[in-house]
Amino acid sequence: MRTRRTTLALTAAAGLLALTACGAEDATPAADNGWTVVAAFYPLQFVAEQVGGGLVSVTNLTKPGAEPHDLELAPEDLAALTDADLAIYLGGFQPAVDDAVVQSDGEVLEVSDAADLSLTYVEAEEREGEEVTDPHFWLDPMRLADVADEVALALSRLDPAAAATFEANAADLRNELGSLDSSFTDGLAECERRQLVTSHTAFGYLADAYDLEQVGLTGLTPDAEPNPQDLAAVTEFVRDNDVQTIFYETLVSPDVAETVAASTGAATEVLDPLEGLSDTSQGEDYLQIMTSNLENLQAGLPCR
Repeated sequence: MRTRRTTLALTAAAGLLALTACGAEDATPAADNGWTVVAAFYPLQFVAEQVGGGLVSVTNLTKPGAEPHDLELAPEDLAALTDADLAIYLGGFQPAVDDAVVQSDGEVLEVSDAADLSLTYVEAEEREGEEVTDPHFWLDPMRLADVADEVALALSRLDPAAAATFEANAADLRNELGSLDSSFTDGLAECERRQLVTSHTAFGYLADAYDLEQVGLTGLTPDAEPNPQDLAAVTEFVRDNDVQTIFYETLVSPDVAETVAASTGAATEVLDPLEGLSDTSQGEDYLQIMTSNLENLQAGLPCR
């Protein structure tokens, strides 16, 4: 289980005092429709929109329905990134963004420290035994709340006069994410099984937060094909533990999950890693889709 981190009020207050010294009168947005923010992928877009409210205009570099791991930037994306007042990204998750963000003329926020990326895996079949860090922190709502606090501070550096607004918006979002966290904790407290068998190993932070055991058909790379030995091992695990549901995600083919399900008698169900929105998303935003994820988990594990 995770140890929850709390942002100290004194730290935030000190940051805001420093911001006021920058001269609020001189801070003006670069665009008429507010400060321009570029987010590398959907959860960061969601946070920026919630924290910035009507004072920001947010562009997501990862288009709806696209797989963020494989992002390639078009010239217009590079231009947006270069011109943005604030660029928000997760280092190491999208190599194209890592390479391009150095061109940004504005504020840059890299969120891995705020997200506290603490889960690692060894993926011998993909990276010759290299230890790989799990980037999918946003599937733990409280880690996303910590990132929201950092976004509020970054926006406050741009617009010190609006710092109180950004701080209040981040606090409101933390409350919403806290309620979501409580729903997961209560909703997954009493389940017949705690083995979470997923098509790709993207749910480590969710499993860690809510005392589940994640078993992935593939590793952290979503489109990787499992080798026959790994597939046989997972199939045996499903049979031995009477796993009832194999969870697959929205942006990647369900073929492997369906193969294991067919050979074991298990059902399949969606568990959205929320790397992006698509026409098949079970909800219109992060909060709605995470709520759908909880409902699918409760039905698939199953839980009382």
